[in-house]
Amino acid sequence: EAAIQRASTKGEGNFEEINYEGYGPHGIAILAECTSDNPTRTVSNIRVHFSRNNGTLGKTGSLDFIFERMGVFRISAVGQNKEDMELELIEFGAHEIEEAENELIIYTKFADFGSMQKALEEKKITILSAEKQRIPNTTTELNEEQKKEVRELIAALEEDDDVQAVFHNMSE
Repeated sequence: EAAIQRASTKGEGNFEEINYEGYGPHGIAILAECTSDNPTRTVSNIRVHFSRNNGTLGKTGSLDFIFERMGVFRISAVGQNKEDMELELIEFGAHEIEEAENELIIYTKFADFGSMQKALEEKKITILSAEKQRIPNTTTELNEEQKKEVRELIAALEEDDDVQAVFHNMSE
């Protein structure tokens, strides 16, 4: 009975959310948000990805000042006026609104994510996507060859099963 119990609960491990931070090739700051039931395995995998791709894993919190946690909402720009939208949504935490390819992208402070979502729903505005992201305060320019090296590290991290999202300060 004990063996059956262990086997039936094996997939129900305690998962932890962990962030790993470091510098990739050419000094690019990289933050990987992970969820893991085995942090020892995860840190080992992340360390390998960084070292194989000319990067260095840093200490937790070492890159907090580079990224700002923000809510990012995408809505259709069809029938919407960017300036009117800014005036309507500023009281709900709209920090900035950008227009891109038939979409309006609304940025909010992390703490205003819920109030912005509620405001958009109350105004019957269809939300195409809503995410919590880490936006870099400054970005670093690289040439195409350097960008390729950084993208290889980012791709390796994104392929890891424990990695949920990867953020960086390389300008695209």
